[in-house]
Amino acid sequence: MDLLEDKATGALAGAAVADALGGAAEGNTPEAIRERYDGFVEGIVPPFNEDWRHARPIAPYHKGDGHVTDDTLMTTALVRVYDTVRDHLDAHAVAEHLVPLLMGERRWIPELETETILLHRLFLAEKWLVARLHYGHVDPRSAGVGNIVNCGAAMYAAPIGIANAGSPDGAYTEAIDVAGAHQSSYGREAAGVYAACVAEAMRPEASVSSVVEVALRLAKDGTRDAIDAVVGAASTLPDWRSSLAGLRAAVEPFDTVGPNYREPARDARIPSRTKSIEELPVALGMLVVAGGDYRETVLGSVNYGRDSDSIAVMGGSIAGALGGRGVVPDEWVTDVGEASRMDVTATGPTMAAVAKEIWAKDRERFDRRAALFDSLGKAA
Repeated sequence: MDLLEDKATGALAGAAVADALGGAAEGNTPEAIRERYDGFVEGIVPPFNEDWRHARPIAPYHKGDGHVTDDTLMTTALVRVYDTVRDHLDAHAVAEHLVPLLMGERRWIPELETETILLHRLFLAEKWLVARLHYGHVDPRSAGVGNIVNCGAAMYAAPIGIANAGSPDGAYTEAIDVAGAHQSSYGREAAGVYAACVAEAMRPEASVSSVVEVALRLAKDGTRDAIDAVVGAASTLPDWRSSLAGLRAAVEPFDTVGPNYREPARDARIPSRTKSIEELPVALGMLVVAGGDYRETVLGSVNYGRDSDSIAVMGGSIAGALGGRGVVPDEWVTDVGEASRMDVTATGPTMAAVAKEIWAKDRERFDRRAALFDSLGKAA
């Protein structure tokens, strides 16, 4: 396994494992999580609600027990698209390749405990892809306009960072294009910044500091302000166990959902130039508090609650890319893989191979352009 494959596997296996750990706590406060599990969550735990089938009729999902959620299922689907196209993606690739995967291929869905199409697991903001692109025939580049603004497009953008390994600017641009089919405003912006962070973390010399620097350099509007506020607060905090309230306080001015995650505010999730999704800034904050340590980044994200699975996915993928496959605990990889009936280490090598092909094509394209400019520079 070369370094590219090691880092890609660390990023994607790290994301899947983090997703499975975070799913059980999703939607709850840190206090409620500690009460339910008799202290901080330190690994795989059972569902928050024992009667998970009926606790939330609109979302009868078996979260917990090592089950990955839609974050990982969508990430895996995007890897499949890259494996098919073998080149950079855009919004049209989402319509042409991703949407058919959501609608037409049966697979095991851990949270539903059955084999069905992925569309049946997706929540409403992600079903938007099918409604707009397949049934509405909307231009993919603007299909995300009108959807609720959330982390839906960002949560599966890690493969875009791997496809552009070492080029945060390229990852940002590609993710902004891809995410246009799904999201708008700060939801789309977060996808671009998150992909850029993963691309930076793929560099051999990358660090937590360099990832944060990339995020602050590329992020726009409220997304940048939120990241700046949260990582600034995180840099003064000793560890996540004593810092959950401090990180929430730092992101709160930029969050539209409000204090009750299950009962969003009236102006929640609408376009804005001053707001941000909560997940990415908090994930970067956890990364800073944990000093880049994978286990601590993930556990902090899980115990933060609210959208804990997506926060853990973002923090875990960046920490996994920084440290490689070896930083993702083997016991978690094994247990999540068995519980979810999937090899969570399989997508990393696939994306590494695709990234190498993309780089070769990029170099050919650059060489052709360089030859063109050489000829244009010659005297007429």
